[in-house]
Amino acid sequence: MTTVAARPRHDLGTASRILDTAETLVQVRGFNGFSYADVAADLQITKAALHYHFAGKADLGEALITRYASRFGEALAAIDADGGPAPRKLACYADLYMRVLTEHKMCLCGMLAAEYQTLPQAMRDAVIRFFDTNETWLEAVLDRGRRDGSLEFAGDPRDAARIIVSGLEGAMLIARSYGDSGRFREAADGILAGLASAPPPLAPC
Repeated sequence: MTTVAARPRHDLGTASRILDTAETLVQVRGFNGFSYADVAADLQITKAALHYHFAGKADLGEALITRYASRFGEALAAIDADGGPAPRKLACYADLYMRVLTEHKMCLCGMLAAEYQTLPQAMRDAVIRFFDTNETWLEAVLDRGRRDGSLEFAGDPRDAARIIVSGLEGAMLIARSYGDSGRFREAADGILAGLASAPPPLAPC
């Protein structure tokens, strides 16, 4: 794979702009819904310039997931650093999805999951890693919350984590169909309310 790190420093700005544009296109149209020509036209550069930074669309797609997963990981670390109780952490986690939806976009990896069968294997693996990382983080939060009494749920924390991820991703899709982010908020609140032993704090994340 052609990596950004392998390019001269003065080229990193162009590579970042390519990733920004491609990420938006994926979140709005899906990976199969855009071409290098679309990215080139948006940035007013040649397709040859795109291939210089990312040899093929699969390379671009893998780089997109890597960057998105890194940002999401930083957001999860920030939630942990806040030190709030488990219900608040879960509320802040759901808020990450809400912020994307209010920009009229979808979770990048959620969009890619819908196209999973058509993706190159490296991208498939990266999508799975993204969801595995999210489930692992949620599992730890859920386990701590049940131990300290702030959360109440039956079954394994891993199973509950999977329900949360699946529920939020699905809620985004339905809310997007209606053009109503409020539907996502209602669904997310319903999912989390079923886990908390008391209403979560209302302070913004």
